[in-house]
Amino acid sequence: MSQSHQQASLPGCPSCEEPLEPGDLFCGACGYDLSVVPAPPGERPTVALTVPSQGAGAPDSAARVPDEPGAQDAGAVEWPPAAGAGGSGHPAPTHRPTDLPGTDSAGRPLPTEAPPAVRLDPPGGVPEAAGDFQLAAPDPRTAAPAAARGKVCVACRSGHVDPDGYCENCGHAQPRERDHMEQELGSVAAVSDRGLRHHRNEDAFAVSSTALPDGSPAVVAIVCDGVSSATRPDEASAAAASAANGALMESLPRGTHPQQAMHDAILAASEAVNSLAQEPGGAMEHDPHRHRNAPACTLVGAIAASGLLVVGWVGDSRVYWVPRDRAHPPARLTEDDSWAAQMVATGLMNEAEAYADERAHAITGWLGADAYELEPHTASFKPDRPGLVVVCTDGLWNYAEAAAEMATAVPADAYERPLHGAQVLVGHALDGGGHDNVTVALLPFAVPPQGAGSA
Repeated sequence: MSQSHQQASLPGCPSCEEPLEPGDLFCGACGYDLSVVPAPPGERPTVALTVPSQGAGAPDSAARVPDEPGAQDAGAVEWPPAAGAGGSGHPAPTHRPTDLPGTDSAGRPLPTEAPPAVRLDPPGGVPEAAGDFQLAAPDPRTAAPAAARGKVCVACRSGHVDPDGYCENCGHAQPRERDHMEQELGSVAAVSDRGLRHHRNEDAFAVSSTALPDGSPAVVAIVCDGVSSATRPDEASAAAASAANGALMESLPRGTHPQQAMHDAILAASEAVNSLAQEPGGAMEHDPHRHRNAPACTLVGAIAASGLLVVGWVGDSRVYWVPRDRAHPPARLTEDDSWAAQMVATGLMNEAEAYADERAHAITGWLGADAYELEPHTASFKPDRPGLVVVCTDGLWNYAEAAAEMATAVPADAYERPLHGAQVLVGHALDGGGHDNVTVALLPFAVPPQGAGSA
């Protein structure tokens, strides 16, 4: 509203707020010179920023403020004089955006009538005019598929995932790569999942195959479980799995006996985990506490080669044997390095009492710089019938501890479909509560025909 410089229009003295009379040149209370009252600044209209309407399929970047230099100078708007504005003191009428000419950021004339906004109905519905706002996201029916531009959001299934791991459409944080991992390699498969209670997956696995000197195949499955009470357990498990697998892929083709190769692979894995505790440049070389709470993990592995089944382990991850013909009994092929196992071995408790104790899962053997004297366990078996080798962490066997329980949880077609079988077993653990990371590798074991080469 425009104001004149008449003192009578002032409600009170600017200095003491004493009421004024028309024609006063000075305040009667404080003597303030009313002729020096500054005039208010010139009136400037307030412009509401509106998003130009877009047609279906228009890129969502059109709704953003342009970043190009000079874009804000293109097509300056000439505002028409407001009717009724003058010295009468009455406010000017309000303009609607459609009453004023204007241009967009590229200098093109704005449409006089904006097309109706598009509201996306539930899947299968038909978009209809909303009239109040327009979605910033493009119409998924006309926009380019996100799959062609990169990873697709697991939440909205249409947005593109940015490098920071968030959906550009709905903003949903995407699962980390290690939260759920699956791999199938020929006849061996493995699945690992974060579970329902942990904030990250501290398990790791490696599956591979190679050929022995006589040309027969050798299949390997390694599973590692990071010790949560240690630092960087996820790095420890990944380093151990990679090192053990690499050592086996080098020694088996050279003709090393599979049981010796497994023993050496566990030592290589131990060295890899130990190296994580070493500070760069030896800054903590003389620190007596440098190994306290060092990165640590457990390891369990299996090798199927020329009729032999070799297992090796340190810690409480396990290997189970489930015959293909379920008429035969299953078996557990490893013994835990744990407090409960020690209590049972010494006869102080039976198995039910030991595993019901809160100290049951305290491990007595692990890979890490602060571990006690490392004692890799290895064992060789020569099955007389085909079966399935289940290599898993305690995140699975906590929900199927006995061999019979594990055999019941393994689907009937797991021998022919190991990846599907591993997925079912991970689901079994999640349905049971998913209190821990869960990792399982399934290795079908086939009995070689008579006369085949021996390892």
